[in-house]
Amino acid sequence: MTFSVDVTVRGYELAPQGCLNQAVQPQYAEHTRWELPGAAGLPWDKPLVGDVGPVALETRVSRLRELRGGDRVRVTCRFVYGEGKTFEVVQEVVKEDGTVAARITGVAGMPDPTTRGPIADPGRTPRLARRRAGPARR
Repeated sequence: MTFSVDVTVRGYELAPQGCLNQAVQPQYAEHTRWELPGAAGLPWDKPLVGDVGPVALETRVSRLRELRGGDRVRVTCRFVYGEGKTFEVVQEVVKEDGTVAARITGVAGMPDPTTRGPIADPGRTPRLARRRAGPARR
């Protein structure tokens, strides 16, 4: 499932050249990830499950197209779980015409609150949170 948030490029986010500052796409991605738990019905003041929440281990930003002040974009987010203790976070910043302006990919894990080591099956933790929260709202 892919979650998304709409954002308008603001003037104070621009570089001197008039295009979006290179540091802002990761902020859009972070904003979208912070909106996701609330849309799923989880309270802001509590981690996903108990004391467990995702930890970013690696992030890569590919800037593909220029964004200017006033551009409206949709920032997507999806989690890709496979085998192992980490999972992939895949996000795109998509212009109104469907052009992908940026792709933000990352690797994340879920630390065990007791040992602080990685949980063996991180894909199970968000499923528990969704079950606890009920159906997602958007």
